[in-house]
Amino acid sequence: MAKLVSKTYAEALFELAVEEQKVDLLLEEILSVQTAIEENPELIQFLEHPEILKEEKIHVIETIFKGKVSDDVTGFLVLIVTKGRSKELPAICAEFIAKIKEYKKIGSVQVTSAMELDEQWKEKIREKLLGTTGYKELEISYEVDASLIGGMIIRLKDRVVDSSIKSQLERLKGQLEKISLD
Repeated sequence: MAKLVSKTYAEALFELAVEEQKVDLLLEEILSVQTAIEENPELIQFLEHPEILKEEKIHVIETIFKGKVSDDVTGFLVLIVTKGRSKELPAICAEFIAKIKEYKKIGSVQVTSAMELDEQWKEKIREKLLGTTGYKELEISYEVDASLIGGMIIRLKDRVVDSSIKSQLERLKGQLEKISLD
């Protein structure tokens, strides 16, 4: 249910951004809202508190964000508070950001390798992914996991390419266990 709520609100803001040709502006502003929420977790606690009046919550939202973000975003935040969906605000922001990135053809990739990759390898990976995914731009995060032994794992949305030696050994082990030695 919560995921449906965040998707619905994010979709509405996304449609507004595209319709009014404010994609970059609203993306930047929602990123700043997301940062404010992450840096001040007590804000969501305040907005969710059942004994605080909605008018007071709206006043706080307007005080914090008015003049720092557009009236569209401030109004959107007020709507979320008015509808009692403050708890969903982080998920709504994340969903909106994901929609905008998809719209702008920006992919998010997680690369896990057995050892630190040098810049030349990173560039080869970037070029290969750009050539095969249809994205115009990639945000790639790199992680080292020595337990992979060798190779790497690449995650892009719901797709995973696992060429690690660890996985190959596990598959080989599974195949060997199926062989009966009569």
